[in-house]
Amino acid sequence: MSDHYFASEPTSRDARRLIDVTLAGHALTLETATGVFSAAHVDLGTQVLLRHVPTPVGRVLDLGCGWGPLALAAALTNPSCTVTAIDVNERALDVLRRNAHRAGAGRVVGDINACLPSDVAADARFDTIWSNPPIRIGKDALHALLAEWIPRLVPGGDAFLVVQRNLGADSLQRWLTDQRDDAGESWGDVTRVGSAKGFRVLRITRR
Repeated sequence: MSDHYFASEPTSRDARRLIDVTLAGHALTLETATGVFSAAHVDLGTQVLLRHVPTPVGRVLDLGCGWGPLALAAALTNPSCTVTAIDVNERALDVLRRNAHRAGAGRVVGDINACLPSDVAADARFDTIWSNPPIRIGKDALHALLAEWIPRLVPGGDAFLVVQRNLGADSLQRWLTDQRDDAGESWGDVTRVGSAKGFRVLRITRR
């Protein structure tokens, strides 16, 4: 069976490399690794998402953080943010922790806590969620993932998701619109706030 970036412990050899990227206007040299999503560059979907999100505030969740471009961009954009970056991939979390240290060299960066989903307190709530979600885990698993985290937004909080159009962005928008929490209330207002290079950026504003 081939190795997947959403495996908890990738079986591929842990080969590290440095790449040059620009996040939030900062030129950075960051670490990536085999077995981690988009190890060679900031993937196109993440680039599209970052062009359509507002300045983050308060408590930010990076859902499926990988090596950390979204978490790092949030922490660099607004150093007063507290960023929780979660992933099931232990190698990705290790790389992100190292990248947070690299990004902090000579710069003011918000706090980044890279951790497993199970390490987040059950009562933790967030003002903002950014995610390039792992579509390839399958529809049922993706829906379960979003159902776990989007209801953790505070009232008025926003989630921003980027999804390829040909991988079901429009059907996901319809699904999000139909969702209800345990009290029978809608998750919130779902809108498309951007579209570029085959990707849709969806915004869920919690009521």
